[in-house]
Amino acid sequence: MELWQAIILAILQGLTEFLPISSSAHLILPSQLLGWPDQGLAFDVAVHVGTLLAVMSYFRKDIVNITKGFIDSTFLGKPNMDGKLAWCIVLATIPAGIVGICLNGSVEEYLRNSLVIATTTTVFGVLLWYADRKPDLTKTLSQISFKQAVIIGCAQALALIPGTSRSGITITAAMLMGFDRQSAARFSFLLSIPLILLAGSYKAYELLTSTLPIPWSLIFIGALVSCISAYVCIYLFLKLIEQLSMTPFVIYRLILGAFLFIGVFLGWFV
Repeated sequence: MELWQAIILAILQGLTEFLPISSSAHLILPSQLLGWPDQGLAFDVAVHVGTLLAVMSYFRKDIVNITKGFIDSTFLGKPNMDGKLAWCIVLATIPAGIVGICLNGSVEEYLRNSLVIATTTTVFGVLLWYADRKPDLTKTLSQISFKQAVIIGCAQALALIPGTSRSGITITAAMLMGFDRQSAARFSFLLSIPLILLAGSYKAYELLTSTLPIPWSLIFIGALVSCISAYVCIYLFLKLIEQLSMTPFVIYRLILGAFLFIGVFLGWFV
C-alpha cells in the first residue's frame, strides 16, 4: 500500500469499528471498487491494536471499576453492580468466541462479497431503525440481566457475517430489549474490548508465525491513525445519541446498501 492508502484505511477502520454502519462495507470499497491492494495481515493487527487502545483509553475508569467489582464479587464475596456488569461482558463474549472458533474464518472466506454485504447492510439497517423507534427505551445498564447479556452476545455472533456491523447489531439487540440508546452503546463498546483483544491476539499470532515481511512504518501509522479516529468516533457518537436518534445511521446504511447493490449489478466491483 501507499502511505495515503494506509491512512485512509486506518481512518475507516477506526470510525466504522464503533459506528453502527459496518466496517466490512467500507473496507470493501477501496479494494474492490478502486482495485487497491489487500491491506495484509500486519496492517490488520495494527488497526486492531489502535482501536483497542482507543476504547480502553476512553473507558479507562469503567474498566478499573469493572475489574475491581469483578474481583470483589467473585473472590471476596462482595456482590456489586460493577461485578455483575463484568460477568455480563464475559457471558456476552462467549457466543461470538465459540462461533468464531468453530467457523475459523470460513464465513469471511465464503460470504465476504459485495452482494452479501449489500444485503446485510440494508437488512440490519432496517432492524436498527425498528429498534430505535420503540417507545420504551428506558432501561439502563444497572438493570441488565445475565440472560439479556447472553442474547446481546448471540446477536454479536451474527456480526461475523460481513456487513452486519458488530456495534450495530449489539446496539439493536439491546434496544429491542428496552435499553436506552446511551446504555446500549456503552455496553456495545465495553463488549468490544475482549472481542477485539481476542481477534487481535489471534491475528498477531498468525503474523508472528508467518514469513511475511512486516512494513513497520505502515504498522505504526495504521495503529496511530486508527486509535485517534476510533477515540474521536466514540466520543462524538456518545454525545450525538444523547440528542439524536439512530436515524442518521439508518439512512446512511440504506444509501450505502443501495450503492452496493447498484455496484454489484453494474459490475463495478473487481
